[in-house]
Amino acid sequence: MIFFGGKDMFDPVSCTYTYLLADVDSKESVIIDPVIEWAERDSELIRELGLNLVYALNTHVHADHITGTGTLKRLLPGCMSVISKESGAQADILLNHGGRVPFGKNSLTAFMTPGHTAGCMTYVCEKQGIAFTGDTLLIRGCGRTDFQGGSSETLYQSVHSVIFKLPDNFKLYPAHDYKGLTVTTVAEEKTYNPRLTKSLEEFIEIMKNLNLSKPKMIDKAVPANKVCGLYEVERKEEI
Repeated sequence: MIFFGGKDMFDPVSCTYTYLLADVDSKESVIIDPVIEWAERDSELIRELGLNLVYALNTHVHADHITGTGTLKRLLPGCMSVISKESGAQADILLNHGGRVPFGKNSLTAFMTPGHTAGCMTYVCEKQGIAFTGDTLLIRGCGRTDFQGGSSETLYQSVHSVIFKLPDNFKLYPAHDYKGLTVTTVAEEKTYNPRLTKSLEEFIEIMKNLNLSKPKMIDKAVPANKVCGLYEVERKEEI
């Protein structure tokens, strides 16, 4: 499998990581959490590599940037947008828990991991031993839980019942990092995450006292991301 991500596909404004995965033989590819300002860059890379972008996925409705999904659909006709059904957003494909997104001989399995938002999903590629956790689990942290249907108790349960149940050696790739870190593992986070190694009661108290300011883009980003990043989709399919 071809895999691009980390600092090569990074938005320094929102500290968002975008990930591009492709099947070596079929050249079918998927992109996870694209950012609208970098859609041209992403489409150029996809063309340069001779890939066929079949799906553009979002882990959730982001509050700090506008998704590049809609723009990529225009630049690369045939690409379909994907998000969870529980997100309340429009997309070509609305995923339920356990839904699969195939590309060539590879596939991603979608697991509902709400808590940061009510519609968060983690995408797992069992064959490659990797997972894309969105904002549910960050490297040595987690997403905030104070808006968009967030719940500290729900996020804690999502991490412990889904992500921490993956094999210890699985690599985890978050939607954001603010310190330049790019990848972690299940074992590392089960051991060293300063929030999620605590008891549920301690975790709730930590989250209650973060005192974070409102995201600057939230009033613009959330409405835009609910319509695929300003792109009006024409059809929906649930899988």
